[in-house]
Amino acid sequence: MTVKNPENTVRRRPPMSNTKLLMLIAIGIFVAMYAAAMIFIGKRFLSLQEIFNLLNNNAYLIILGCSLTIVMIGGGIDISVGGVVCLTAMSCAKFLQTSGIEGPGGVILSLLLALGIGLLFGCEQGFLVSYLGIQPFIVTLAGMFLSRGVTTMISSENVPIKHEAFLEMKKFTFQIPGVFKLELGAAIALLILVGMYLLLRHHKLGRSIYALGGNQQSALMLGINVKRSRFFSYIISSVLAALAGYVFIMHASSGKTSIGLRSEMDAIASAIIGGTLLTGGVGNVFGTFFGVMILTTIQEIMAASKVQESYWQEIASGAMLALFILMQSVVLDRRGKKMQLPSWLKIQRKKE
Repeated sequence: MTVKNPENTVRRRPPMSNTKLLMLIAIGIFVAMYAAAMIFIGKRFLSLQEIFNLLNNNAYLIILGCSLTIVMIGGGIDISVGGVVCLTAMSCAKFLQTSGIEGPGGVILSLLLALGIGLLFGCEQGFLVSYLGIQPFIVTLAGMFLSRGVTTMISSENVPIKHEAFLEMKKFTFQIPGVFKLELGAAIALLILVGMYLLLRHHKLGRSIYALGGNQQSALMLGINVKRSRFFSYIISSVLAALAGYVFIMHASSGKTSIGLRSEMDAIASAIIGGTLLTGGVGNVFGTFFGVMILTTIQEIMAASKVQESYWQEIASGAMLALFILMQSVVLDRRGKKMQLPSWLKIQRKKE
């Protein structure tokens, strides 16, 4: 009788998690779309700077996408983020215009004002959703109306920023002359992207948010403080939305009431395209980043093709979103109803 050597047995790789699979699909579609634009449209997309222009022009949306991704992974939703972006941008612009505080001090105080607005909305909405059990859609809908109303109360007209220290900060860029130029706001957006990935991937709170979105009852049985995890997810969401508003005025140099209109819908669409499920438990901020890039590339392709009618952009974006939702349903159905958790999130049982 021969005994098999356990060392010679072939180790099977664990199946790819749904989060990673859906993110790779989004990356593949972005690469294919951009490559097609390079081939069929030409010059504009052959320049390396075009990719950096996508980052510069949509830095605030990248941050906003991270905001929605974290809440959606936890099984929630936050439609107030666009209003928080608008309120933050207008408040900071008005402060820089009227405070009379010159130099770096004025810039620092405006940033603290932005963080304070985000923290206030996050604590209020997080408390109502987590500890009072009110439906997140209703709570954040009220937050959206509140933030838009306060913004109009502050000013109903555009507020240009003429603060010298702020404008000097805005001019700062990372660049190689003739190759690329990356604005400070875009660099901040990329740092936040990496920070949120590390939070979700390596921090206890991030793991708790994944577990909460996957199955709340299981999370409770594992000893996770569900209410606290959900509360902090809404705080992070609103603070990121406030930072998105600040990054917006770093790019536009003005505050106005139209800032952030429908941006919450663009952020939700980017998260879904990037592989985040509305049901929770599955998602990745890097996937959301490529979701933003896909939506903005569609707009650039339309503009380069000289399509003047804006409704064609809406149709293309809607069709892309519907395609991804259908693709997610098919992929998850084929892989079985039970979601594949990432290997780093699975509970390792000790061998007896």
